[in-house]
Amino acid sequence: MSGGVDSSVAAALLVEQGYEVVGVMMPLWAENVILSDSERSEGVTANSGHFQVANKCCSPEAVNDARAVADRLGIPFYVINVEAPFWEHVVAYFLREYAAGRTPNPCLVCNRRIRFGYLLDYARTLGARYLATGHYVRVRRDPEGRFELWRGADRAKDQSYVLSVLGQAELAHALFPIGEYVKSQVRELAAARGLPTAARAESQDLCFVADGDYRRFLRDWAPEAVRPGPILDRTGRQLGVHAGLPFYTIGQRSGLGIAAPRPLYVLSLDLARNAVVVGTADELGRDRLTTGSVNWISGQAPAGPFEAQVQIRYRATPAAATVTPLPADRAEAHFAGPLRDITPGQAAVFYDGERCLGGGIIERADDARFVV
Repeated sequence: MSGGVDSSVAAALLVEQGYEVVGVMMPLWAENVILSDSERSEGVTANSGHFQVANKCCSPEAVNDARAVADRLGIPFYVINVEAPFWEHVVAYFLREYAAGRTPNPCLVCNRRIRFGYLLDYARTLGARYLATGHYVRVRRDPEGRFELWRGADRAKDQSYVLSVLGQAELAHALFPIGEYVKSQVRELAAARGLPTAARAESQDLCFVADGDYRRFLRDWAPEAVRPGPILDRTGRQLGVHAGLPFYTIGQRSGLGIAAPRPLYVLSLDLARNAVVVGTADELGRDRLTTGSVNWISGQAPAGPFEAQVQIRYRATPAAATVTPLPADRAEAHFAGPLRDITPGQAAVFYDGERCLGGGIIERADDARFVV
């Protein structure tokens, strides 16, 4: 329970269905800072000691709201501290990936290691049979009894991309009570039950970054990763100077600070040269990608190439591709045409219609037209 409307309604629905429900909240590691505009202008940093304490993640208000929901539902409520494993598995990973010139999605590793790792283990020690969350996904069974992960009924809120890390062991003990609802219905369900979280606003930012500014976060917590360097075109000609590789992503146009006759976009990040490589729209895009180890939700990789829709970012539109399993559980996806923003560090998640097949972290993108 996060203190939000989704997990509150999930708990309420399970109580009504006759489950014995226990509410659990996980305060995560997060910066205890909110910097004022004047502090910003004076160059105060998040770890300087001159700031107002206000942990963004799992605030006292959120804890109180979750506890109030539990009281209204008549269920026990526990708060378990997971700051140390969250730092180790999520925040440190986030910093390492940016330092390596990749653009990570920390929600993927959080769901794998914290929610459906640490928290699921905790739930089992309580004697719980299931871990239920407020994610917008659905679980079904195939004719052989294997668990399948399907997109949520609310396509705009679907979270199967960040839950593509789950497998049979996790899905066997997972419940997603609001997966068949759209967000407006969830709020209506909360209001009808008098839940205090019915109108609570959603947070879209990184939960562990106090002010939502990941660039400032990286400067404060991984200054060694933020080194100025050259902005190069594909031939190696220097066009300008960048502020640090972590501040740029594939397909980015704004913020380059380069005067050119045609708009320029980020084509790649070259860690070896600490360089941002840019080019025109005609040069942007790749038609294939290679992933690292793929989590196949069925527990078994397909025997050979297959057609799928591949989603390369959390809110990206899936694109048709031929997916070929590779040795060491890796995979290659070959698209009919180039995609503008295939980004190492993000996940490539494979779908058969509404069914999520699994996914892996993108290692590289290629195109027969160019070599970067």
